[in-house]
Amino acid sequence: MDALAPIIDYVLLAAPVWIFAFAFMTALELLLPRGRNSIAGRIPGLMFWAIWLPATWAVYGLFHQFWAYLGIRPLIVLPLSLDWTGAIAVIAAPIVGAMVGDFFFYWFHRAQHRWLWRYHAVHHSIREMSAANSYHHISEPVVHTLLYLIPTSLIVSYTGPVAPAMTVLLYLHASYIHSPAAISFGPGRALFVDNRFHRIHHSLDEKHFDHNFGAFTTIWDRLFGTAWYPAKDEWPDVGLAEVDQPRTVAEWITLPGRYARATATAAANPVVR
Repeated sequence: MDALAPIIDYVLLAAPVWIFAFAFMTALELLLPRGRNSIAGRIPGLMFWAIWLPATWAVYGLFHQFWAYLGIRPLIVLPLSLDWTGAIAVIAAPIVGAMVGDFFFYWFHRAQHRWLWRYHAVHHSIREMSAANSYHHISEPVVHTLLYLIPTSLIVSYTGPVAPAMTVLLYLHASYIHSPAAISFGPGRALFVDNRFHRIHHSLDEKHFDHNFGAFTTIWDRLFGTAWYPAKDEWPDVGLAEVDQPRTVAEWITLPGRYARATATAAANPVVR
């Protein structure tokens, strides 16, 4: 039981934050809708999250416990403590930390598109995208741990007293970028990812493919040439042409295999125009 204590503590901390983020963003989607997303269409997403979140928390909890057991310490500590920058660190440290984390997420995300696409395709198959319908494949936590958590665990910054609030805001932001709520960041969207910027990444239109990989900041997309800023009225349809989004747990788990077969069939039988 003692071995499970860190995992239980992690779940007890993370679960209320995720539930609040889902509920808050869903309420905003219903109050400030952009397009038409049905309430019934969110039910499969909630069902998948109900399985995915406990599995993810277990994987993350085991990782942190294993890392602590090995005595792995950060290689880099960003100089953003209160002693070094004073009160500025209260705001600067969590934002800089999130931007550094997003640098690793950016490359992790590009790796998924390059080498792990059939699994990441589950996330891109969603056609009624929302806070509830922003799920990933069940294998995502393991890949995320190997390609994202390990490198980011080697770099830390002092987040100070705003850490709990920043955690809630990051969870809300992760839900918001997949949300159809009619909310804008205004001038801030030049620096921070909003739902219009991220929707381009999920677009069915081929001209939008392989753009907007960042989840928190637009900096890395701009720096590495993958940014596509949507026009004022640009709100494309999303999903995959090859397969529909999953509606059942079985379809959710088996979609990578079905996607691979569908693309292989399409390649073997090209459409002549």
